[in-house]
Amino acid sequence: MRKGARSFDIAVVGAGAAGLGFGVTLRDLGIENFVILERLAVGASFQRWPRQMRFITPSFNSTQFGALDLNAVCLHTSPAYSIGVEHPTGEEYAGYLRAVAEHFDLPVETGVDVLSVATKRRYRRFRVETSRGDIRARFVVWAGGEMQYPLTNGFHGAELCVHNSMVTSWDDLSGDERCIIGGSESGVDAAIALAAAGRRAVVFDGEEPWKRRGSDPSQLLSPFTNARLNSAIDSGRVTLRGGCTVIGVRRNDDGYQLALEHGEVVDCAEKPILASGFVGSASLVRSLFDWRDDSFPLLTENDESTVTKGLFLVGPQVRQGDVIFCFIYKFRQRFAVVANQIARSLRVSTKPLEEYRRHGMYLDDLSCCQDDCAC
Repeated sequence: MRKGARSFDIAVVGAGAAGLGFGVTLRDLGIENFVILERLAVGASFQRWPRQMRFITPSFNSTQFGALDLNAVCLHTSPAYSIGVEHPTGEEYAGYLRAVAEHFDLPVETGVDVLSVATKRRYRRFRVETSRGDIRARFVVWAGGEMQYPLTNGFHGAELCVHNSMVTSWDDLSGDERCIIGGSESGVDAAIALAAAGRRAVVFDGEEPWKRRGSDPSQLLSPFTNARLNSAIDSGRVTLRGGCTVIGVRRNDDGYQLALEHGEVVDCAEKPILASGFVGSASLVRSLFDWRDDSFPLLTENDESTVTKGLFLVGPQVRQGDVIFCFIYKFRQRFAVVANQIARSLRVSTKPLEEYRRHGMYLDDLSCCQDDCAC
């Protein structure tokens, strides 16, 4: 340990929706000795969204009636109130997050790159090596998110594609038509945006996510996306090709070729769009977690690493059994679960978390997550 390392009870890695929302939870508990470390800027991942991308979950200022805005990261705030739109852009939402950080006076340090996290078992402490020096902490809460870590190696030639997260604006892309690999939310959103820009888009997916039915919105297209997709299809600019698994991409003299699983080859004049999802930032500290078969970190019932005591995960990478917490209105319900564990270890009263439970922000009984809709 280098001389002069700073010491905190809690180091939170990431100042996005998860990191800031969890920071407010610590504030509500009266915990002061913590720091939030951010490599870029507050809400940086949202600022990288394509200009046309918007939240698929609607914002509505309903706090007066005891119902929290679906996109709020903490109690007593509402993006609908502060932004004034129902489906915010990434840039607009980043503004809301900056307002949260300022209003609650969160101890955010930007421009700090976390280089490594190591345990000091003898002292029951973590050593967090950063670009600005070492930090010692009793607990580390990983809130690094996903958007900055795209999955780009799913098949041979994937590196020849452009990942959808690397597009600043769909209006700026050249050509009349684009092939899109992946038909979930991000792929369909790209096709809709291209159609709106006057281009054609062909979406390839081994399954048909656009036809999937069920009660869990994490596994289907949102109503917001479905409505826009239907309009784009009616325009004749979007074609959906289900049952078409892309196994390779190669260049040729005329552009690119997609190799499909059953032997078909499709010509594409422009770079294909890769809408394959994200690796997730927890992979940066892979050795500190055990991993599930679906490549998500294995967690205790309190979202703590099963192999590194004191390391917790918050945000869209959290999985508990079959329950997926990839939306803000889902993963914010687990902030209080983690905060409760830490507060008890610090011998801090957890009474303020009773308000979290009253407002649906403290989900520790997952049996209700299996309910299906009647109609």
